[in-house]
Amino acid sequence: MHDAVKEYYGKTLQSSEDLQTNACCTDSNLTTDVKTVLANIHDEVLAKYYGCGLVTPESLTDCHILDLGCGAGRDCYALAQMVGEHGFVTGVDMTEEQLAVANKHLAYHQQKFGYQQANTEFKLGYIEKLDQLGLAENSIDVIVSNCVINLSPDKEAVLKQAYALLKNGGEMYFADVYADRRIPEHLKNDPLLYGECLSGALYQGDFIELAKQVGFADPRLVERREITIDNPEIIERVQGIKFHSNTYRLFKAPELEANQEDYGLSVVYQGTVASHPDALQLDQDNYFAKGEKIKVSGNTWQMLTHSRFKSHFEFVGDFSQHLGAFTRSPSCATDQPKAKTSTTTSGCC
Repeated sequence: MHDAVKEYYGKTLQSSEDLQTNACCTDSNLTTDVKTVLANIHDEVLAKYYGCGLVTPESLTDCHILDLGCGAGRDCYALAQMVGEHGFVTGVDMTEEQLAVANKHLAYHQQKFGYQQANTEFKLGYIEKLDQLGLAENSIDVIVSNCVINLSPDKEAVLKQAYALLKNGGEMYFADVYADRRIPEHLKNDPLLYGECLSGALYQGDFIELAKQVGFADPRLVERREITIDNPEIIERVQGIKFHSNTYRLFKAPELEANQEDYGLSVVYQGTVASHPDALQLDQDNYFAKGEKIKVSGNTWQMLTHSRFKSHFEFVGDFSQHLGAFTRSPSCATDQPKAKTSTTTSGCC
């Protein structure tokens, strides 16, 4: 399928308008900051964008970010502004035509951002073979990916190698397409469905188990959006399978447990993450209003204390007493604002 994907994204698609579903190209609810960042990106790079929304985790200053399946580099150039001149962004893609566009505009973006030197690089390679890119293990702060892992024929290899490259406390934050059931074998080899990010999609339940197997013990859902298909031919081919574009964050943190456990722990968000002065939403179940003492599970505590978010929280309690399985307060489900998706967040961790 590598050759089919190269053909589809390198030659068949000339712009995002050629896509047949809304699995990709859904920049909904963009903040003013993100709109400003995108306005600085070259028009040719923007025209070659085929992702499913801009993946923008919080607190990226000075981070080293790896973008899997970077294409023409739109997300890389956006993130290059967010990490700042002392951060760095590496993009990897297997499509030479896309990388030619990305590399063509390196100097343009360096000058546009006002940097002394470019803080972005692009590598030709496969996301299943990250160990061949010359990147050191335990060297990456954040790995992002945008509607690409579903196109890989070996998703386990992608996740395994991503886990190896991340620093302890680092995270993989990515948007991708998932199916509500396992895709039949005869559909997996359909070039159109594969190129449209549909027939390569994992059953969501299988993805959760796979993520845990490679070391990401507690996958966190950030956003969920239903994918609509307007092409009658594709609707007939997928045979009633429903698809969603989900954003997950997978932390590489020590001592994460298989389940959410209660140790009587709490945290207080300080309101210090840029562009999040009033509240920070970690995922669909973890919403932190500034200054409020919020009960959290042991896993959430570990994610926050070992990651770049540590300095933004006050931590209350310790692991000296286990109180059983973690449950959220019933009132939390109705008191918190909506998440970044069509579903509501239950808020209090």
